[in-house]
Order: sequence, then structure tokens, then C-alpha cells
Amino acid sequence: MSVNARTGAGRWRAMTGRDPAEPHRSATSLELLLDLCFVVAVAQASASLHGALADGRFATGVLRFAVVFFAIWWAWMNFTWFASAYDPDDVPYRLTVLVQIAGSLVLAAGVRRAFEDGDLRVITLGYTVLRTALAALWLRAALSDPARRRTALRFAAGVTACQLGWVALLLAPEAVRPPGIAVLVVAEVAVPVWAQSAGMTPWHPRHIAERYESFTLIVLGESVAAATVAVRDAFDRHQGTGPLYTLAMGGLLMAFAMWWLYYARSAHTLLATTHREHRRRFPWAYGHYLVFAAATAEGAGLAAYADHLTRHPGASSAAAGAAVTVPAAVFLLTVWAVHLRPHRRHPAERIVFPAAAVGVLAASWSPAPALLAGVLLAGAGALAGRDTRR
Repeated sequence: MSVNARTGAGRWRAMTGRDPAEPHRSATSLELLLDLCFVVAVAQASASLHGALADGRFATGVLRFAVVFFAIWWAWMNFTWFASAYDPDDVPYRLTVLVQIAGSLVLAAGVRRAFEDGDLRVITLGYTVLRTALAALWLRAALSDPARRRTALRFAAGVTACQLGWVALLLAPEAVRPPGIAVLVVAEVAVPVWAQSAGMTPWHPRHIAERYESFTLIVLGESVAAATVAVRDAFDRHQGTGPLYTLAMGGLLMAFAMWWLYYARSAHTLLATTHREHRRRFPWAYGHYLVFAAATAEGAGLAAYADHLTRHPGASSAAAGAAVTVPAAVFLLTVWAVHLRPHRRHPAERIVFPAAAVGVLAASWSPAPALLAGVLLAGAGALAGRDTRR
């Protein structure tokens, strides 16, 4: 379908699938609005993780962050791939996406309760709204696209079954919930694999790359914002100290280096060459959970380290440093593994990036973990950007 045919929302259109080779395919303003609303949930997850780390609740905070961020990322990713395949940009579609946006805001409102009290009711309500709207879109695709009807029906059935499981989990005894969450996460991740074994949806490589790149900017921006607010508050309380200046410089260097690392290669070139190699596409898509989560957690870690410098000077500096270095190391390793490594040719690079990640982790014991980690990330970014041809 031509670009002109898709300008503006018109009458009800058939969801027959977009052309994977469609020229000039880019994110729509509605997709960007959805991203901006999802950033509210991302900010709540980052702030809650910051609070848990600052209070010394490392294991509980990280576990709850992993579960909460999975709900945010999974809802965003599922919509993104559906829109790449089917977006007709008509009134019913736009209204359904607006419902999903409302669900994302409800989910965001429940993040703090989930962190502080383990109360999943509000976050489950928001997730239910998101997933129910997505199931409705898959049913509409099944009606319009006979060639991929089995795939669309499997998606609708899988999404609905998993959502019923999340609602049922609210009624389960407290002891059953942790293993129940693990089972449901595995089930959620398995749905696209099972559904698309019946036939692939016509996703657009350049569009998907742009969507993932946009969300990477969102989580990096949230990380910068969270760290900036925390460092500002620390400066206000203590009028600035040497370690705080070092933290501020290191945090800024880390943000720059993380951006440089991710954007050293455009994903669309990788996705275009693996369009029919589905076993390589799934690791790239799923691996971005760690990319996004680590970038979000980095802001929380920097904020927690600022608290350590000003409020808890007696706490373990290595533990506080790990709040900064572990997300950075996870980001570096995951970006290299799923985003950069397929482009690389030199065998030595298989050693350099993991070695840099080990060095970042070792920076936890240094007096300036953010600055040292930033230098190592910048070095890895310089290596990744030696050849910037797309």
C-alpha cells in the first residue's frame, strides 16, 4: 500500500499485512505517543529500584525490578511487532492503541505498590487492559488475513491464556506466587515462538530497527534524568564534594558511551539480512530485554551511589559501586552479543568486549566506579565505532 494511502485515519481497513519491503516505512506519531506514555512506567520502575538499592534491599529490589520491567517491556515489544506487521492506521486501530496507552499508564501507577508491598493488583489491571486490547487486534487480523489466520489465532489464544493466568495468580496463596510468576513469564515468551511456527507475520526490518532504537533512547534518557536528579539533590545537601563531581562526570561519560555503543551499528542491516533466519531474530528481539532493563537500572544505580556518598558513608562501598557497574556490564555484554557481534569480523573482538565487561565489574571496588566504568565503556564504544559504515 502506498504511503499516501495511509495518511490519516479513514474507514475500517482490512488487516491483510504490511509489505515488508515497503519504502519509507517509519514510526508513526501514534507509536511515538505510546512510547512517551510507556516512559512513565519506565521512570516508576527506575525510581522504585533506586529506593530499594538505597535501602540496601538489593536482592528484593532487583528481583521485583526484573518482574515489573518484564511486564513493561513485553507489552511494548508485542505491540511493536504487531504494528510492524499489520498497522492499518484506521479509526478502530487508533482507538484500540489508545486503550493500550491507557493500560500502560495504569500499569505505571501500580509499579510503586508492586515494589514496596508486593501488591500486584494495580499493575495486573494495567497489564490486563494492554493485553486484552492486543488480543482483540490479533482477532481482527485473523478475520482479515486468511493466509496467516492460524498464526493470528494462536497469538490471540496465547495472549488471552497468559492473561487469565496473571489474573488467577492474584487469587493464589502467597507461597505460590513466585513460581507462578516464573511459569507465566516462560509461557509469555513462548507464545510468539509457538504462534509463528504456523507462519511468520510480515514485519518490516527498518521499522523494527527504528522502534527499538527509539526505545533505547527512552531508557537512556530516563537513566540520565534519574541520575541527574539524584546528583542535584546530593549537591544541594552537601554543596558538592570531590566524589560527587567524579560521579557526575562518570555518569555522563557512561551515558555517552552507552549511546555510542548501541548506535555504532544500525539494526536494520542485521535484521534485513536475517529476515528469513528466524532463529537469529528471536535472540535479537528477546535479548533487548537486558539492553533496556540494564539502561534503566543504570540511572537507579547512579542515584543509589549518590545516596551512598551523602547519606550512607558507612555502607559497603563495593556494594554501592556494584549498583553502578553491574547494569553497565550487562548492557555492554548484551549489546555486544545481540547487536554488535553479528557485524564483527575480527576474532580478537570476542575477547575485548567480555574483558571490558569484567573490567567494568572490577570497578566496583574502585573509589570512582562510575568514572572508571565510563572510561572502559568509552573504549569499547571506540572499538565498536571503528567502522561506521551502515
